[in-house]
Amino acid sequence: MTRPGLLIVLSGPSGVGKSKVLEGAARLLPNLCKSVSVTTRPPRPGEVDGQHYHFRSAEQFDRIVAAGEFLEWARYIDHRYGTPCVWVEAHRARGEDVVLEIDAQGGRQVHALYPDTILVFVIPPTLAELHRRLEGRNTEPAEVMARRLEAAKGELEIARKEYDYIICNDRLDEAVQDFVSILRAERCRPARLQLDL
Repeated sequence: MTRPGLLIVLSGPSGVGKSKVLEGAARLLPNLCKSVSVTTRPPRPGEVDGQHYHFRSAEQFDRIVAAGEFLEWARYIDHRYGTPCVWVEAHRARGEDVVLEIDAQGGRQVHALYPDTILVFVIPPTLAELHRRLEGRNTEPAEVMARRLEAAKGELEIARKEYDYIICNDRLDEAVQDFVSILRAERCRPARLQLDL
C-alpha cells in the first residue's frame, strides 16, 4: 500500500495555540512534518531563522513571488507570509504528511490548487480567552492585538463555510487528540489509498 503524503492546512487566529497542537501531534505521528513559512515580519524573541520562519526582507520576498516559488502567499496584518512549494512537494513525494500552518486566506489558495487538501481550523473557547492568551505572549502592542482579534472574527466566518474540521483548543491534550484523529481517519479514506492487492 503506497500513497503520497497528506497535505494539511492548519489555520486559526494568532495566539490560539496552533503550534502547540502541531507539536503535540508530531510526537504521536512521526510521519508528520511542518512546512516553514517565509515571512517579512521581524523575529520575536527566541525565534530562529529557518526553524520558526525564514525571515526575509520585503525585497527578498518580492523576488520569491516573482520567481513563482510560493505555493501560496498572503498578507496578514502588516506582513507577508508564503509557503515554499519545492519543499512541500519533495516531502509529500516521500510519503510524509505536510502541515502548512497558514491563515485562512492562504488555505483558500492551497485548496484551489490541491482540492484534496485537509482544512483544519483551531478556535479558542471564547474571544475573551484569545485576548488573554495574546496578552500573555506580551509580544505586541495593544493596537496590533486588537487587529488580530478583528482578523480572527473574519477568519472564523471563512472556516465555518469552507473548512473541513474545526477544533476547539480549550484543553490542549484534547485538541491534539482531535487533530491526530482527523489525520488518522483521512489516511483511511479509500480515495487516498492505492491498494496493491
